[in-house]
Amino acid sequence: MSLVETAKEADHDCQDKVEQVYDLIRCIEDPEKSASLEDLRVVSEDDVAVSRFPGVGSAYYVRVQLTPTVPHCSLATLIGLCVRVRLQENLDFEHKLDVVIKEGSHQTSGEVSKQINDKERVAAAMENPGLLSTVRRCIRDPE
Repeated sequence: MSLVETAKEADHDCQDKVEQVYDLIRCIEDPEKSASLEDLRVVSEDDVAVSRFPGVGSAYYVRVQLTPTVPHCSLATLIGLCVRVRLQENLDFEHKLDVVIKEGSHQTSGEVSKQINDKERVAAAMENPGLLSTVRRCIRDPE
């Protein structure tokens, strides 16, 4: 197989992974509204990027960018947590995941992104029964 063919196959593989990621997160329900993240334009397929992790065999780097509906959205961290949990529990390939708030779309996008990607904070949040219940409600499969 030539390098060009190998690169095309890798691109196709990454695009398949983008579609898989997007299909998992687009239907997550907003914690306050009876609408999905896709319906609210919090996430689109263009906001999902998947690439091969250089030098790590079959691992992938997955990056999801969220755009809150308002710049002062108090639920941005919770929505990011829902996205992270849904993907961690459902992706069937080895990956490193980053969930970020689109720069300039939220008053504290950097801080929120840092919280969403802090493994210890995520683990602690998922030990809170009330928060866990809310996350489970938001990420359940649509009926």
